[in-house]
Amino acid sequence: MKKRIVVTGMGTVNPLGNSVDEFWTNIKANKCGIGPNTRFDTTEYESKIFGEVKNFIPSDHMDSKAARKMGLFTLYAVAAAKEAMKMAGLEQGGFDPERAGSIVGNGIGGFEILESAFEKLFTEGPKRIPPMTIPKLIANECPGNIAIMHGLKGPCYTVTTACASGTDAIGNAMLMIESDFADVVVTGGTESALTKLGIGGFCRLMTLSTGYNDTPEKASRPFDRDRDGFVIAEGAGILVIEEYEHAKKRGAHILAELAGYGMSCDAYHLTSPHSDGLGAIQAMNLALKSAGMKPEEIDYVNAHGTSTPTNDPIETKAIKTVFGDHAYKFKVSSTKGMTGHLVGGAGGVEAIISVLAMRDNFFPATLNLENPDPECDLDYVPQKGVPGTINAVMSNSLGFGGHNGVLVLKKYTE
Repeated sequence: MKKRIVVTGMGTVNPLGNSVDEFWTNIKANKCGIGPNTRFDTTEYESKIFGEVKNFIPSDHMDSKAARKMGLFTLYAVAAAKEAMKMAGLEQGGFDPERAGSIVGNGIGGFEILESAFEKLFTEGPKRIPPMTIPKLIANECPGNIAIMHGLKGPCYTVTTACASGTDAIGNAMLMIESDFADVVVTGGTESALTKLGIGGFCRLMTLSTGYNDTPEKASRPFDRDRDGFVIAEGAGILVIEEYEHAKKRGAHILAELAGYGMSCDAYHLTSPHSDGLGAIQAMNLALKSAGMKPEEIDYVNAHGTSTPTNDPIETKAIKTVFGDHAYKFKVSSTKGMTGHLVGGAGGVEAIISVLAMRDNFFPATLNLENPDPECDLDYVPQKGVPGTINAVMSNSLGFGGHNGVLVLKKYTE
């Protein structure tokens, strides 16, 4: 019999808040975390805006000596993991270390560390490269640091599938528990690529919004006909998931049930989704099958909804293919209008949103959806979140390289 897997803790650091409570309060208030780029001179950059983490002080979350050995993407995830473990009641132990793991998604790694090391190399020579460059830079150091902090000796690795990384990490963590490799896994996604190279590289791909530099809060506009690209953001969303009987035995407060996971690859193009959304369709169908649920049992889809000309109509088409007439009976929204696109961190943050949406029976808004694209004709909860019954949620993540990851979460019942 398939094991039940539940969510018992959550933590986040992102442009809308440095805790779950602060973040969710701002989501429910329809606030936007996107603003001007404050980290470097953007004179030569087409896109001058992003979703920046604000007022984050690493020493508030960890030992300052340990913090100096981490890149930003790791710092955000370690802070979020600490909040999640505390919420789960596991901060002081209460689990078998050899059956507890850390699996975190990340798309890029420590870009700011790489750029700083290159600058030292080119201006002062190889002997001036900081000694901690590699441990701070490489993506696997993120789950490694989480494991060290909490004594997690089970499965520990990074999942790198671009914008699907966070969702695929959660799905992999689910599979680890189902396969009896672990009872508890700290999982989710993280990203921080708001650097000269990161922004410049995405600008060269012509994927970022460039038409709203003077009004950054209007730039991320999923499903709107005037969208012109995504707004890159940073941060982390981390969950504690565990086997149901393990959680029940220790008296954990269960937040939701992680019911299903689907993954696929378009095998089509390096940056564009298949024009018919075939990979997304496959992943959504697999997630429903994994959950043992029918399409009409889903009440809300947290869409990938990047605000790019290509993604939004193709994802809409895929949703309509999977759900048929039911697609017009439930609500879909992209919270990237408020957070921006956290790339590898998106799936973790949006899984947290999905859990909280069910808890509060609240459909988050698609901010800046003012003039719907005719090809995007579903109920996307424009501009302002609304109340309504939510018993099950699907969360989509569709990444560069054709990577597709989909989660199904549902309200917990005994």
